[in-house]
Amino acid sequence: MPRFSVVIPLYNKENFIEATLKSVSEQSFQDFEILVVNDCATDTSLEVVKSVTDPRIRVIQHKKNKGLSASRNTGIRNASAPYIAFLDADDLWKPNFLEAMNHLIEKFGDTASLFASTYEIILSNGKKTTLPFPKLEVTQEGIIPRFFETSLGYNYYCMSSICAKKSLFEDVGYFDEKINYSEDVDFNIRVNLKHQVALLNEPLVTLNFVSENQITQSHLKGKVIPDYQFYEVQNPNHKALKKYLDFHRYVKAKLLKMEHAKGPYRQLKSEIDFNNLNWKQRLLLRLPNAVLKLIFKGKRFLLKNGVNVSSYS
Repeated sequence: MPRFSVVIPLYNKENFIEATLKSVSEQSFQDFEILVVNDCATDTSLEVVKSVTDPRIRVIQHKKNKGLSASRNTGIRNASAPYIAFLDADDLWKPNFLEAMNHLIEKFGDTASLFASTYEIILSNGKKTTLPFPKLEVTQEGIIPRFFETSLGYNYYCMSSICAKKSLFEDVGYFDEKINYSEDVDFNIRVNLKHQVALLNEPLVTLNFVSENQITQSHLKGKVIPDYQFYEVQNPNHKALKKYLDFHRYVKAKLLKMEHAKGPYRQLKSEIDFNNLNWKQRLLLRLPNAVLKLIFKGKRFLLKNGVNVSSYS
């Protein structure tokens, strides 16, 4: 039995998947299997995978396109290792990622169920940059304290930088296959309500910010987002969770406003306690749509060129 099962959902990433697989095959820690879940890719992604020579690669084929969450769930159900790591098909691991995860498991495995590193993003100009985590209370490595209070901004880890005990999914549930936007937020809520996360404050994963079909695309209209109200009702006295939920409502409401989705925008906005937002966030939700769009385009342009401007702090 391998130590890790590496789950890679695959859908139309022919220009990236070879480099992604190479970053796994060249890990300093070599005790793993690779499960590539082909979600009915329509390009040559599958052919590229089959051209890579590594006996640890196993391809699992969906009969129809099911989406990212379903692909991850398929990987979990077919994993033979006690620890499952996820890697999107256009992201890259540093050579010591699995070695670092194994270290976290050995040091914090009695208390934590999820293990992670921070990450960097590669920009359209080819440069790499990290995102600011001003409230992160883990200087080097350790259990993340007060997750809901401190992660009101960019998340400390991403889905390509985590490793979980397989048993975790039996406790908190698998990825919600109905959700097709912010699946990671829904998962993080369930995990951090019941379990602890051990974090290495070192960027061992590179996210491809300019990849086609990148999951960070802003279009939200018509998508299914997490049911924030459900978690609020289930945890009525959890003030930190309420603030975390309101932050994510703010993020989605801002996008919906720019997309002229008036009904969903008004619904999300009505659920927000504006005392949980900072002054910049309250101002942005009140701005005319044209001004908000201009600010958003400018922010994305600056971020793609290595300058981060955010309303998160």
